[in-house]
Amino acid sequence: AACERPYSSRGKEKLDMSMYPVESIRNFSIIAHVDHGKSTLADRLLEITGAISKTDRNKQVLDKLQVERERGITVKAQSASLFYNHEGINYLLNLIDTPGHVDFSYEVSRSLSACQGVILVVDANEGIQAQTVANFYLAFEAQLSIIPVINKIDLKNADPERVEKQIEKLFDIPTDECIRISAKQGTNVEKVLQKVIEKIPPPQCNTADPLKALVFDSTFDHYRGVIANIALFGGEIAKGQKIVSAHTKKRYEVNEVGILTPNEQSTHKLYAGQVGYLIAGMKEVTEAQIGDTLFLYKQPVEPLPGFKSVKPMVFAGMYPVDQTEYNNLKSALERLTLNDSSVTVHRDSSLALGAGWRLGFLGLLHMEVFNQRLEQEYNMSVILTAPTVPYKAVLSSAKLIKEYGKDQITIINPAQFPDKLSVSEYLEPIVLGTIVTPHEYIGKIITLCQDRRAVQKDMLYIDENRVMLKYLFPLNEIVVDFYDALKSLSSGYASFDYEDAGYQSADLIKMDILLNGNPVEELATVIHKDKAHAAGKLLCERLKETIPRQLFEIAIQAAIGKKIIARETLKPYRKNVVAKCYGGDITRRMKLLKRQAEGKRLLRKIGNVEVPRDAFIRVLKRETDK
Repeated sequence: AACERPYSSRGKEKLDMSMYPVESIRNFSIIAHVDHGKSTLADRLLEITGAISKTDRNKQVLDKLQVERERGITVKAQSASLFYNHEGINYLLNLIDTPGHVDFSYEVSRSLSACQGVILVVDANEGIQAQTVANFYLAFEAQLSIIPVINKIDLKNADPERVEKQIEKLFDIPTDECIRISAKQGTNVEKVLQKVIEKIPPPQCNTADPLKALVFDSTFDHYRGVIANIALFGGEIAKGQKIVSAHTKKRYEVNEVGILTPNEQSTHKLYAGQVGYLIAGMKEVTEAQIGDTLFLYKQPVEPLPGFKSVKPMVFAGMYPVDQTEYNNLKSALERLTLNDSSVTVHRDSSLALGAGWRLGFLGLLHMEVFNQRLEQEYNMSVILTAPTVPYKAVLSSAKLIKEYGKDQITIINPAQFPDKLSVSEYLEPIVLGTIVTPHEYIGKIITLCQDRRAVQKDMLYIDENRVMLKYLFPLNEIVVDFYDALKSLSSGYASFDYEDAGYQSADLIKMDILLNGNPVEELATVIHKDKAHAAGKLLCERLKETIPRQLFEIAIQAAIGKKIIARETLKPYRKNVVAKCYGGDITRRMKLLKRQAEGKRLLRKIGNVEVPRDAFIRVLKRETDK
């Protein structure tokens, strides 16, 4: 049953959190694959504990962003504190609802740092999928207690027995530990809460210790500055205390502390083991570093290990549509990257598009969601160029090694691509991909992987119908449309997840685009030798469609060094000079045509092909209309 809240019915008084000693606190996350029902289960838990009232309108209550509502996915991990009475004892349960998509796995790993256990949700219809496996290992490596829950047992095709066997085979968890629930109808959900209290240990910390708080998430509020989400690993924190950031060494005075229920509810104090929010007058977005440790002034503590920095998998250029918007876009980017710390930002400029940034994302969906949030939350429309991946070059030229100060450089921009003569080898990023699919689609999927230069590492039958394939993929082969191709080949049943696997040697080349023999720097790309011909042909065709016709012929060519690999010709506008000839001598006709051709040749020599900015935008933008 939901226990009585420790504050008056008027809701104006602050909560007294001292009623919840460390022994009666449970911190846990809900993890699962996409669409397996994490947010729906979170809704039911909120209802049972009285955090929200029971209505039919409670659908994904913790998904607060507009982009989450529109797409029906969780993008940001959200926390909520629940009060629950079990066997006469009042418990404080801190729940964190996490995203399920591979692009947001950094949110999951950060959330787990504030927890002692997880609820692993698996769909009774779909069974174990790629992200279920990835998230299980994140929790397993963090040595957290795992409670397996089989959801959607109310569906017609649900097969909980099969899913229990899969969980036992893959994760070595006995079948009798699985709880069968229907989050939509609320069946057995109360049992999940009881299991959380029984199985998940309380946090190992003490209120008597000096204050040690981990910042595991933060958001920016226009009026109150930075709001930091904190987990207390020792001591207590209250309004008016002076605290110091271990990262920036700056001092702050605490203005407000509280818990999320799921809305902000201020409290007198927060104690060891509790999870809540803190407002301390941080005005700059750079001050609240995620993974930072906060401690009391003049009571320094050993900083918590924090989080390993995230590795961006996909890079894209971002430019304002109008250069006058540059400063507005800069402040919008700073505020949004505070809320989404997995995006890396570097200044960049393009001859065609002006000043901008090169952003690193964890994947394509991450890039799309970030762009959508910029538009919806900050009203910024931007130009996003086609995604690329970071390559490396091992230098052999002593002059270049001296210039860069190291023998291995990372190439993000094709303009920095070193010549083959001064390089001993080029390296490209590779990832270890996990595909879980019904066995009837194996043939098509293996062919797709081979087309993408993938190397098979493992193949395992999870049960009689489902197979788990492991492949090493070059990252640039999966970055644009691999996921879409996989879904369409398997009628939407296959799931895909990947993790970083370092770099491997590759035959990379720089492909230039020439207009009438002059290279266009903005359109140069780094590409694998095997794919150069097809990519060059496609780019030439797109340019032919977007460049306006001139009074002279334009040769659009793709070249590798001096070798031309693809060509399209844009015909000139021409006057019909022989219209006035009818009958008569053929030589008259030939003379007129010859004079016109000579004029065009001269024009072509002196004519400068000006590519309009919107033509660049169309060619450089994400290749969605291939």
